[in-house]
Amino acid sequence: MNVGLVAHDAKKMLMQNLCIAYQDILRKHTLYATATTGKVIEEVTNLSIHKFQVGHFGGMHQIGALIQNNEIDLLIFLQDPDNKQRTQGFYDVLNLCDKHNIPCATNLPTAEALIMALDRGDLDWREMYK
Repeated sequence: MNVGLVAHDAKKMLMQNLCIAYQDILRKHTLYATATTGKVIEEVTNLSIHKFQVGHFGGMHQIGALIQNNEIDLLIFLQDPDNKQRTQGFYDVLNLCDKHNIPCATNLPTAEALIMALDRGDLDWREMYK
């Protein structure tokens, strides 16, 4: 399955720790991330990640395009609720997930639940959307 990984700056270390903890599961899937998020994950794991542009320089639009084309099966977007600089691209990506029935986590507990579901095969229903 195709998994999107995005984190606001204040949540990048949390994303690193999440990917360290679940790298054996994530390794079985194709991973996509915005540039900085992908770089910080690769620094601490052996995961192979397709990196897009920096989020606010087009990376969010690239992730959004994959969602729009039904090429992302799960999005983990660790957002900083205190970030007052959230762009429209942030909301657009979340709305696209809702529109296209893409499971999306915006916090750690939900991310962990979705990764475990991914490992159990609970998200295999996404295959019928392709």
